[in-house]
Amino acid sequence: MNLVIDIGNSVTKLAVYHRDKLWDSRHLDSFEETRLEQILSESPGIERCILSSVRKENPALIKLLKNSFRLFIKLDHKTPIPIDNRYTSKSTLGYDRIAAAVGANGIFPGRNLLVIDAGTAITIDLVTADGAYMGGNISPGINMRFRALHEFTDNLPLVGMAIKSTLFGKDTESAIRAGVVNGMIFEIQGYIHEQKSRYTDLQVVMTGGDANIFDKKLKNSIFVDSNLNLFGLHRILEYNA
Repeated sequence: MNLVIDIGNSVTKLAVYHRDKLWDSRHLDSFEETRLEQILSESPGIERCILSSVRKENPALIKLLKNSFRLFIKLDHKTPIPIDNRYTSKSTLGYDRIAAAVGANGIFPGRNLLVIDAGTAITIDLVTADGAYMGGNISPGINMRFRALHEFTDNLPLVGMAIKSTLFGKDTESAIRAGVVNGMIFEIQGYIHEQKSRYTDLQVVMTGGDANIFDKKLKNSIFVDSNLNLFGLHRILEYNA
């Protein structure tokens, strides 16, 4: 059994995998020693662990994890991965992007993949059928766009998502909402259309906290997996084991 720990800027995600099956998953505000003890008592068969963190390194936590498992990996740009990473600045590549790419490749081996992570930022990455990570693009996420319109202007209000959005707004708030949401939809659809013209068998895979906002609005068949990054980290751990 494997323990996957993904420490983000605001949320920590934990997952326990038995073989390739997700056994348990949790979202936490923080990760502490007592939490690890609880997990190990509930799942005593865990022997391996991988940590992905965007926060400042915690030496005490690293030491605890090293001493708790037969195999422990702290993900960095030197960690071997089961796909060919062709990014030219590997040390600056976000762990979430590479984990999502590895996860998508594990679900759809031998397929050309467009991997979209709709979170704080929108990342769109390409993985070819021969398992090569070709890189991708980063743009502001939905809340970042709403905040930018408010903070960089004097008169535009801060708005958020609504259950329904129209193509064109009929007042300032609905105009902002329609502009942001539709702009992102057209942006993502443009990438999908362009890559489908290059790869006829292209599979689109989406993850991230805002994926549910877009999956029903896109006019293309996409596969949505909220645990894509966790599965990718699990695969990296298995590859190194």
